[in-house]
Amino acid sequence: MSPGEPRDMVILVADKNMEAAVRGLLSRQQPLNIRRIDAEVLRHPQRDSGCCNSGVEFLSAFTNQFAHAMLMFDREGCGRDDQAPENIEQSIEERLSGSGWNSRAKAVVLDPELEIWVWSASPHVEECLGWRSCPTPLRQWLLDQGYLHSGEAKPVRPKEAMEAALYASRTPRSSAIYRHLAERVSLRGCADRAFLKFRDVLQQWFGSNTSPG
Repeated sequence: MSPGEPRDMVILVADKNMEAAVRGLLSRQQPLNIRRIDAEVLRHPQRDSGCCNSGVEFLSAFTNQFAHAMLMFDREGCGRDDQAPENIEQSIEERLSGSGWNSRAKAVVLDPELEIWVWSASPHVEECLGWRSCPTPLRQWLLDQGYLHSGEAKPVRPKEAMEAALYASRTPRSSAIYRHLAERVSLRGCADRAFLKFRDVLQQWFGSNTSPG
């Protein structure tokens, strides 16, 4: 990058757990089929509702410093919980476009919350949640405790399920868990709508066949 040229991307997220997950994912260029990205990941002090209500204004200060922007937060807790995530994203992106980003910015709303990305069939989930020494397989424990229903791939209340699993395994809560999961869990076969949008936008902007700058 030449002096004075904008950096690749600024990402505004709701909290340190989301920041850790995003940083972990950005390190995985090959699985995501992207090049290395010069990214700045920032946290909004008012978390999900702050991202939803004033994230556009927050990011407007960076239109000349970065080529692209992304705004990421949970639907649950954003203040528009009763709306579909796609509708929230559309309204946010319209505001981003009008704030100087034009078509260079996207919104990703996780439904219902970040922890939905945690739950996969990967053995790394049990490892990162401290479940290795527990006698009952994690999925069976989730079923027994009512956090998961038969036939479902993921808990309906993913954050509650994760916190309960950490408590049961006596594993301290830490944003490092989110980063470790993002760095290790296989991305192949992940069908979460928000994750697929996140991946597709990165590939569109920074595909492995694109050049920096």
